[in-house]
Amino acid sequence: MEFKNWFNEIGISDEETAKRLEEIKQEYFFGEDKVYFDQGDDLGYIMDTGNYDARTEGMSYGMMICVQLDMKEQFDRIWKWSKTYMFMDEGTNEGYFAWSCQTNGKKNSHGPAPDGEEYYAMALFFASHRWGDGEGIFEYSKEAKKILSAMINKGSNGRSGEPMFNADNHQILFVPGCPYTDPSYHLPHFYDLMAEWAFDEDKEFLREAAKASREYLAKACDPVTGFSSEYAEFDGSPMNKPLPWADIRHNWFYSDAYRTAANISLDYLWNGGNGEQFKVGENMQKFLLEDMRKDTFRIYEVDGRIAGEAALHPIGLLATVAETIILTGANDLSKEWLTKFYNTPLRKGERRYYDNCLYFFAFLALSGNYRVY
Repeated sequence: MEFKNWFNEIGISDEETAKRLEEIKQEYFFGEDKVYFDQGDDLGYIMDTGNYDARTEGMSYGMMICVQLDMKEQFDRIWKWSKTYMFMDEGTNEGYFAWSCQTNGKKNSHGPAPDGEEYYAMALFFASHRWGDGEGIFEYSKEAKKILSAMINKGSNGRSGEPMFNADNHQILFVPGCPYTDPSYHLPHFYDLMAEWAFDEDKEFLREAAKASREYLAKACDPVTGFSSEYAEFDGSPMNKPLPWADIRHNWFYSDAYRTAANISLDYLWNGGNGEQFKVGENMQKFLLEDMRKDTFRIYEVDGRIAGEAALHPIGLLATVAETIILTGANDLSKEWLTKFYNTPLRKGERRYYDNCLYFFAFLALSGNYRVY
């Protein structure tokens, strides 16, 4: 697979790109507007600065960024914090991680969110291959395999709790055991690799999950806008049922859903993706062009109708659409998106966490630095 520097297409040299990537790393991990924080001698966490907590989403994202940038110390600190405070070793959710904790380690919830487990497992496999396995919790490959085993097998063979995948259709679930999914949780490019490295008894399931997710993503993205909904039914249609624990709707193109296009792009970069998904990038670039030019990203229905005021995470949306140049190739439209992204700085202020995570991943992919290890 080719890891090209797409910024060359808009006249940015490799040296300029490397300098910019270093600036992003410094700001994200160590600067005044950082989201990473050391704790004690050997712990560290990524903080959701909009909610003042640590989430498995951000913790596992931080680990993936660290392994891509060869930052072993920070990787190990985040992983040890996760195992110390977030991991659940008893009860229904034994083997999973509590999705939200206070920054002092106290759990806000004993429920898991599958996107965290997916990124933990993939980052741990990459760490094993890049740095080698250590001992205890730093035997990275063993830890990754155990996470995947829980995700697939809980609720069967005498194991308590609920799995994170639907056993019949192989789709990742929004939460364990629920009857619907989140399109942005579908990571076929991860499952292909995990199927090579998981416990033998889990490999076939993961191969089927990769196939199912590629087919699913082609259905979940609107054929005109390219948008997917935050939560969706197994057939790809928006999940319209009310949720007793949610005070806002989740059947629109909103924050979670921005990640879907980025995942499709990375799938194509790593594994060739699925031809049916290629139009997602072109459709999004065209549909959102004027809002990108005017800096007026909104909240949208999946079909593109305006559903609300200004987007909560506009820089994250910009980053993920710019990343779809990987799908479309370099043309006048995609290069305009790429230029806008390159000229946009990381977000500052209390809502910077989610935007800057998506920004960092997009920059890694577009600069040729989001690699398979």
